Amino acid sequence: MTRITRRTTLQMTAAALAMPAIIRPAWAADTVKLGCLFSSSGTMANLEGRLNYVARMAAEEINASGGVLGRQVEIVVTNPASDWPTYAQMGRQLLQEQKVAALLGCWTSVSRKSVLPVVEQNNGLLFYPLHFEGEENSKNVVYMNSPPSSSVLPAVDYLMGPDGVGAKRFFMLGSDYVWPRTINKILKGYWTTKGIAPAAWREEYVPFGFSNFQNLVNQIRSFTSAGGGQPIVVLTVVGSSIPDFLREYTNQGLKPTDIPVLGLDMVEADLEGLNTTGLVGTLNCWAYLQNAPGPRNQKFLADWAAYVKKSGAPFSGTTVIDPMVSTYDSVRMWALAAQKAGSFDVPQVRGAFAGLTFDDPSGYTLSMNADNNYVARGVFIGSVNDKQGFDVLWQSKGTPKPVPFSPYS
Repeated sequence: MTRITRRTTLQMTAAALAMPAIIRPAWAADTVKLGCLFSSSGTMANLEGRLNYVARMAAEEINASGGVLGRQVEIVVTNPASDWPTYAQMGRQLLQEQKVAALLGCWTSVSRKSVLPVVEQNNGLLFYPLHFEGEENSKNVVYMNSPPSSSVLPAVDYLMGPDGVGAKRFFMLGSDYVWPRTINKILKGYWTTKGIAPAAWREEYVPFGFSNFQNLVNQIRSFTSAGGGQPIVVLTVVGSSIPDFLREYTNQGLKPTDIPVLGLDMVEADLEGLNTTGLVGTLNCWAYLQNAPGPRNQKFLADWAAYVKKSGAPFSGTTVIDPMVSTYDSVRMWALAAQKAGSFDVPQVRGAFAGLTFDDPSGYTLSMNADNNYVARGVFIGSVNDKQGFDVLWQSKGTPKPVPFSPYS
């Protein structure tokens, strides 16, 4: 697994300036490279770092079956260090210097937005494994996860409905960047169509890496005690801010049974090291949960545990999160498209997306059509249990067709 660090970045840049640019196809060697843009340091490290390893696991499985078009798949790892401009810089180097056939990467939408012009200018492909705010449709990005129509809105509908808590009031708390602000804009538009007045919601934003939530939890307490119907918290903070919020929430004695929290970016890894007894009933929504039923998921969990033991990956072999599965799916879907196209060339690979399907660990069958590069997949709503995980509370009957642009934004 090739690794690019800040030091090698500078060395590679100097070397590139000293010689003319020579564009070689990605398959002009015994291997074909895929480049990872996931951070192993900074506020996103505990989450993104896992995705480098699961990408390598997927590549090793493909290689053990003969590779793709006679080539072995090589994973090139970088460390953007949770610094948004660095994602773009390293993405450019992977495409121009490492000649990767595709990029796998980014967690936050701001990092994806940084990389977007790079893949468009270099006619590359970025497989993006996170559910996100939508409002984007680039031919150079494969949107492997769900837009709000397929994830956020079903979860909010659940909480507003009779099977949920009949939510009437909403405290929106997010990290200060495009994903939370756009999601909240869509939600406010959606609530307006339901006849819910602006007095019923409030929104607050915090910087990346924010950790002191004492005052904000006090504000939640004040907001919810004002009356006017059942309140919920719509949480869109990311990275290390998630467990910090959950600690303060329980420290102040708030209970999900009284004031439910819907953590839109919350995954099983955020619960590691927490006493989740006081968090039972906290909700999330993703296209995969570790407790998803079915033999495909059981096999994936066993394969990941074995891979961690074999590779020495510095992460739990018993914790799997949605973006890990979506990254695994990305490698597999890229390989299927390249095999179908008979080429690693981006236009040919992109042309092979229509009709592509993959039976992923969630139990659903992923699919793509000719309309766009969005992947149709199922969705789960999870509820925190006392074992640092999420029980499946609800799941979609099928794989809803993705809607890239929301009518409520």
